[in-house]
Amino acid sequence: MMKALESDAPLIVYVDVKSPYAFIAIKPTLALERRLGVQFDWRPLTLDIPSYLGSARKTKGNVVESSRSPRQWQVIRYAYKDARRYAERQGLVLKGTEKIWESSIANIGILWVVQNARDRLADYFAAVYPPFWRRELDIEDVNVVAACLEQAGVSADGFDAFQSGDGRELHDNLQAQLHPAGIFGVPTYVFEGEFLFGREHLPYVEWHLRGREGPAPDIAYVL
Repeated sequence: MMKALESDAPLIVYVDVKSPYAFIAIKPTLALERRLGVQFDWRPLTLDIPSYLGSARKTKGNVVESSRSPRQWQVIRYAYKDARRYAERQGLVLKGTEKIWESSIANIGILWVVQNARDRLADYFAAVYPPFWRRELDIEDVNVVAACLEQAGVSADGFDAFQSGDGRELHDNLQAQLHPAGIFGVPTYVFEGEFLFGREHLPYVEWHLRGREGPAPDIAYVL
C-alpha cells in the first residue's frame, strides 16, 4: 500500500486537478524535475472543498446555490485573484469554476499514467489542466478523462475498470492517510518525511535535492 510520506523517489508531489494553486505549480515543478534529471513521485490529493470553504454553484456567472458565508466568499475570491495573477504570467487562462468539481477520476488518471506510461505524465497534465481551467473539460466524465489519456499518448484501455476498481482503492486509501499525516492542501512537496505546502517553497526544495550546499533560499514564486 502506498504510504503518504514514503517513496523511493527523491520527492513526492501532491496535486489536484481542481486546485488553481496546483495548476500554477505544474509548469515550475516539471521544470525542476527536468533540471535535476529525475522523476518525482506525483500523487493525487482530492480536496474536500465544501468541508472548509462551503459549497456553491453558478449559472452563467450568477450564484444560484450557496452555503458559503461572506467571509468564505472573500477567501475564495482572493484565492482566484492570486492564482490568476501567476497563471497569466505563465501564459495560462484561469477561469473560476462554476461549481465544486468532484475530481477523483481525473486524479486517478495521474495514478494510471504513473503506472503505465510515466514518461507521458507531463503530456497528461497538459491535456487536462489547461482545458479544465478554460471551462472546456468535464473531469467528472470518465470518457472525457479517457480521451485526455489518449491525447497524452497513454492507452486508456482498462482505465474505466481501474478508476472504479484498483485505482479507486489506491486513491481512497491514500486520501485516508493524508490529513492524519498533516497534509491538507496542494501542491504539497514531501521529502524525507518533511512536507512543504505551496510552490513558493520550490527554491528550498531544489536546494535540498541538490545537497543543501550554501545557505537555504527564501521562498519565491518561480515561473
